[in-house]
Amino acid sequence: MDILNFAKDILRLEASELERHANSLDSRFCKALELIKNAKGKLIVTGVGKSGHIGAKIAATAASTGTPAFFLHPTEAMHGDLGMIADGDIILAISYSGESGELLAILPHIKARGVKVIAMSKENSSLARLSDVNLSLDIEREACPFNAAPSVSTTLTLALGDALALSLMKLKNFAITDFAAFHPGGALGKRLFLKVHDVMRKENLPIVNENASLKEAISAMSTGKLGSAIILNASGELAGIISDGDLRRALENPSFDLNAKALNFATKSPKTLSDENILAYDALKILQENKIQILIITKENKPIGVLHIHDLTALGL
Repeated sequence: MDILNFAKDILRLEASELERHANSLDSRFCKALELIKNAKGKLIVTGVGKSGHIGAKIAATAASTGTPAFFLHPTEAMHGDLGMIADGDIILAISYSGESGELLAILPHIKARGVKVIAMSKENSSLARLSDVNLSLDIEREACPFNAAPSVSTTLTLALGDALALSLMKLKNFAITDFAAFHPGGALGKRLFLKVHDVMRKENLPIVNENASLKEAISAMSTGKLGSAIILNASGELAGIISDGDLRRALENPSFDLNAKALNFATKSPKTLSDENILAYDALKILQENKIQILIITKENKPIGVLHIHDLTALGL
């Protein structure tokens, strides 16, 4: 219980510092936002040690929410990477103490080029004095028992970075479609961009003709691995679909005969979709609402593809 209470105290301390800084946030934050929003170039985040790790995350968050950004290590900057900084860029320099030698060493070279600097550091630190605007990281103490290991300070820095990135997102009217475009591999990106024609099965569909027997339909079902067979009439139009469930019900019929027509036991008017350009996510909702596993995609009532619910859920939709 002692160690549990210790852990709770850490969370309370970090939460209280976030609350205190939220209440003290002032026009300097707005000035920082204005500098980044109006910049013609990129947001370049830099820092050393734990501040560097936090800075890399801030840069990644900004880049994914509509503010072009990347992380630049101060040491690498002193050995050639200062060339990555261009006119119109904005620097976000992070150091809790504001006295990191590697960081202070590159600032004169940056400012000599007229590049604006936003700092996250203690008030009245060397970094704060060299910057155009400083976002205060003045905390009462770290959560570490020795008041040494970065903990409260890094949590506050991360939260301030989130506040900057997400405020910029709001100011730029960054929409959910923009977010999805930046995250095509994520679930949201797939929901907003993947269309039925991108994911439907088009090849080797389990198709039989209207005169096919149950035995032939079972063979097609096994080959197609969809749990169903599609039945077409002489014109190639959809006549029905026979599923595993239909087959089980057929087995319960006293007149069951493997040589009987599969169409006699099929669903004659299965759910279909005639627009292959709708979102796959919307097609998934159709499957769920109708409590079915397969949606047949048709053109002029002729099957051109099949959507299986397992394929859609496997995509993370």
